[in-house]
Amino acid sequence: MLNSPKSPQFAKAKLSPLPAKAGSCRSNDCCRDDVLTPETESIPDTGERYSWLIDGMDCAACARKVENAVKQVADVQRVQVLFTTQKLLVTASNDIRLDVEKAVKAAGYNLRSSTAPAPKTSSLSENLPLILLIIMMALSWGLEQFNHPFGNLAFIATTLVGLWPIARQAVRLMRSGNWFAIETLMSVAAIGALFIGATAEAAMVLLLFLIGERLESYAANRARRSVSALMALKPEVATRIRNGERESIALSDLRPGDVIEVAAGGRLPADGRLLTPFASFDESALTGESIPVERQQDEKVPAGSTSVDRLVQLEVISEPGDSAIDRILRLIEEADERRAPIERFIDRFSQIYTPIIMAIALLAAVVPPLLFGQSWSEWIYKGLALLLIGCPCALVISTPAAITSGLAAAARRGALIKGGAALERLGKIQHIAFDKTGTLTAGKPQVTAIEFNNELNENALLALAAAAEIGSSHPLAQAIVREAQTRELTLPTTSAHRALAGIGVEATINDETLLLSAPGKLADNVLDATWQQRITKLEAEGQTVIAVVLQGQLLGVIALRDTLRSDAKMAVVALKNIGVQSVMLTGDNPRAAAAIAQELGMDYRASLLPGDKVNAVNELNAGAPLAMVGDGINDAPAMKAATIGIAMGSGTDVALETADAALTHNRLTELASMIGLARATHNNIRQNITIALGLKGIFLITTLLGITGLWLAVLADSGATALVTANALRLLKRE
Repeated sequence: MLNSPKSPQFAKAKLSPLPAKAGSCRSNDCCRDDVLTPETESIPDTGERYSWLIDGMDCAACARKVENAVKQVADVQRVQVLFTTQKLLVTASNDIRLDVEKAVKAAGYNLRSSTAPAPKTSSLSENLPLILLIIMMALSWGLEQFNHPFGNLAFIATTLVGLWPIARQAVRLMRSGNWFAIETLMSVAAIGALFIGATAEAAMVLLLFLIGERLESYAANRARRSVSALMALKPEVATRIRNGERESIALSDLRPGDVIEVAAGGRLPADGRLLTPFASFDESALTGESIPVERQQDEKVPAGSTSVDRLVQLEVISEPGDSAIDRILRLIEEADERRAPIERFIDRFSQIYTPIIMAIALLAAVVPPLLFGQSWSEWIYKGLALLLIGCPCALVISTPAAITSGLAAAARRGALIKGGAALERLGKIQHIAFDKTGTLTAGKPQVTAIEFNNELNENALLALAAAAEIGSSHPLAQAIVREAQTRELTLPTTSAHRALAGIGVEATINDETLLLSAPGKLADNVLDATWQQRITKLEAEGQTVIAVVLQGQLLGVIALRDTLRSDAKMAVVALKNIGVQSVMLTGDNPRAAAAIAQELGMDYRASLLPGDKVNAVNELNAGAPLAMVGDGINDAPAMKAATIGIAMGSGTDVALETADAALTHNRLTELASMIGLARATHNNIRQNITIALGLKGIFLITTLLGITGLWLAVLADSGATALVTANALRLLKRE
């Protein structure tokens, strides 16, 4: 199960100093009714943290506009806009909620508390400005065909109607510190076109811009859809059983230890421990695994799973806001915060790129007429076209569109990657190091061979061993008992069970001493040369051998081995096919490690302590970018040392939080897919940047030569934005 620091509770928050302890959360009743009531939670900063949801963001550029607006508020220490989940996080030294809300509203966006429902808007109302402009544009064109003066007036009216909301937004953004937003460029271009008499082109510029905005909004909604679906997995209420009575309660009222009931076809509201003897659950929404999973009594079942075939009862094991779904959502939010280096570079580049383009457009409009006596209208027209060509929208969205699509595609397959930076590093991986137990193997030993003397048969020997091991918590003992139960054997009565440290276990049966021991701990006269050879052969195959001795006489041996995951071989082959080499790093003995490594066809290093694993990772990482895959606490340091750490979804909390990515469904075969997707995303980014800058370069030259004008200039921007968006969305369809 995925885990991370406690999730924020979207509740009304009273503003009070909080201890600077990462991962904690506290909420109380709000002290004011006239403001939104965001969460308050402690973070490493010196101030307090507030959170809202933002309505009206259509693209990653909108997120930057909100950030810039909030940064203008006094006493704000830190601002983050998580575009994927539409969340605004602000850290401040005092209560600045009212100021933040005013600043964001002034920038043209709306804030609401996370407990408030999203405003309902119809598709007609959302598209009304665009529909109105299309109708007016068609009427203007029709009038132009019959009467030029009336047609010209109609185009002016169309331009003014289309310009009003864009210019108003441009003014808002300038007041909030966003001087070079696309709305500003469009407003200047449209007004300038009106002044030089290019009325039809002024109207067309605004129409094409609104079409581009709708395309961006569609792309953003597509990218967010998987996150919205995840948030919708939890039911709004839960059925709790208390003192034999059933009651419906809110999810926030559930606590660990509560017993809940889920009907067939219902979803689990929280992580639970199954109390029903057995049941099947559809966990595909969380893991991507389409086949229902059968769970036995006392097994854990993640929130969001669907009970397939029966009414079940479970004991809640997660705190409110800390279920499997909440933890995945937090990982997605963390991914938003960890932007790729190329994305950060494009952001910085666009901040200086736009003012430079505006300066070039201004010079193009005034220098030729002033210095060379050229036509003012001709060069103002070209300057306006340059202004539109220089719009950075396509360039700014080229990287986040691809990264968001790549992360969403990975999440849909059950692979969570913590941000663009991790995705970029993942695409460079050439080697993968695996932990053995719990990663390449199932982490659950199984009986693989039973050899016995002529005095009894295989089942009789297994029954004796299981009788001695009853009640033991040792994994090998549990494997022997489990095998006996599978064969439905009747166990003899034993007594006086005693664990022998470093040796094995001892019990009494029919007044005789039964000993289960490691062969190397037995007395010299117990094993003859034949048995020594048989045991040596089993151990050479990587199996752990337990000798069964009754009153000093060897009855036989039982061999056990932690079996490979069913998909381990396929995963190693798939990685090799894409040029990624595999190596196993394990603390197990060399013989067991060699047997597993030989079966998988990979290199290995054995008998490694956690520190030795770190040294091995550093050594391998120095040669080529290395990913470390593990599931235990002892793997966490090595995962941190690697270029990227990948945790198994069933791993420990420490491993999952240290890792840069996680396989929620534990399918190793997805590793090759993850790396392939990361490489495809990086290629997609390069393609998008080439499209964005290439089109601008072409139209820059043709505009200066007088070949193209305003219409094609705005197409160079809106068209490029549409192309890079469509190109990024191809990643969502990647198999």
